[in-house]
Amino acid sequence: MSSVFSKELVADVAREMKVADLQNATIGDVLLVASRLEELTGIPFIRMDQGSPGLPANKVGIEAEKKALDAGLGAQYPAAAGVPELKKAASRFVKAFINIDISPRACVPTTGSVAASFGAFIACTQRIPGKNKVLFIDPGFPIQKSQLRILGIGWEYFDIHDFRGEPLRAKLESYLSKGDIAAIVYSNPNNPAWICLEEEELKIIGELATRYDAVVMEDQAYFCMDFRHEYGRPYQPPFVPTVARYTDNYILMLSASKIFSYAGQRIALACISDVLFDKQYPALAERYEDSGVFGPTFIASILYMITSGCTATTQYGMAEMLERSVSGEINFVEDVREYERRASRMKKIFTDNGFTIVYDRDVTQQVGDGFFFTLGYPGMTGGELLLELMYYGVSSISLSTTGSEQQGVRACTSRMREALYPVLEERMKAFRKDHNIINEELRMKNRFA
Repeated sequence: MSSVFSKELVADVAREMKVADLQNATIGDVLLVASRLEELTGIPFIRMDQGSPGLPANKVGIEAEKKALDAGLGAQYPAAAGVPELKKAASRFVKAFINIDISPRACVPTTGSVAASFGAFIACTQRIPGKNKVLFIDPGFPIQKSQLRILGIGWEYFDIHDFRGEPLRAKLESYLSKGDIAAIVYSNPNNPAWICLEEEELKIIGELATRYDAVVMEDQAYFCMDFRHEYGRPYQPPFVPTVARYTDNYILMLSASKIFSYAGQRIALACISDVLFDKQYPALAERYEDSGVFGPTFIASILYMITSGCTATTQYGMAEMLERSVSGEINFVEDVREYERRASRMKKIFTDNGFTIVYDRDVTQQVGDGFFFTLGYPGMTGGELLLELMYYGVSSISLSTTGSEQQGVRACTSRMREALYPVLEERMKAFRKDHNIINEELRMKNRFA
């Protein structure tokens, strides 16, 4: 074989890092093993595991944060509901790019979308007695299920692969009709598959969320990054698709991590519909001994207990980036279009060498190129493919860890750089050659068995 790392070395490092089962490893575990192999050998990995931004942080945010620090704002506790400048900017941003009206008071800063979902899971599952489960339209972000484990909240999930378009209605209703689903969660564009829910599907989700009184938690971490469409032009169509056009039961989670490459500063927004924000729930009032109104309870009685607000100066940085985007001074879509180019080049290398794209279509068109894509290889499960790719110096995560029922791995484009394309091509040519030999040996063995 012409693999980069021996099976024995990979197994030894996995044991050293206390990773019991590499085929079903978490993102963090894969990262540990890949980093340790690089450290021991000096051989670079093609890092497709962690979805960390691979572009410089937006300078507008950096300068605004510096200005806020110089003004002495670091000395004061931030308001639990967020600084007014950010809340107003968020409301304008949502209007400019989604064409949805959400008042500033219902735009709530959070320390990343992970904090937003953690708080929202609590609020949504406690608002109505008996509605205490979360439904995931998978594949999805594994950390959200880890949050539910911490909170002791139950969940249901299904892989949307075979339920695109109108079939989604019956599948959703089979869960919602039981009466115990408090929230519906998905990302759009999707992590890990990069599929995008279309208007027909969002309408179905919205209608059923209203009928069964479930809150839709729409994760827009990759906002405007469906590069097949000309999103990102303030106050001009096309506007970003959202369930918010079809229900008042929604929380939109908008993060600075990807669109502004601002992940290190941990800042996002939970944009709650005004109707939901103002709705009173007796169960919340009884539990928290407050008004029981969803928005204020979410902010003061839940989120504040988790993070005590967001770093004040980071909020000013986010506010400035949103304002400059609305004015057209920042074109954040073009700033991150590099991910589209990387995905296109990486996909070609893999498919030229026998790989397939697992989630390859939306309802009406081919899936686009962007931050993530999915890979399969004939005859291999996702776990087997993850492990085999490790031997060739390529790290990924198995789709099985994301709620997918398809066999394959997630590939992230963010850490790819120019010097690594020929390295990836060489390694995947070797992968194909070696596995063609293995497959031929198996065919011959079976022929004479």
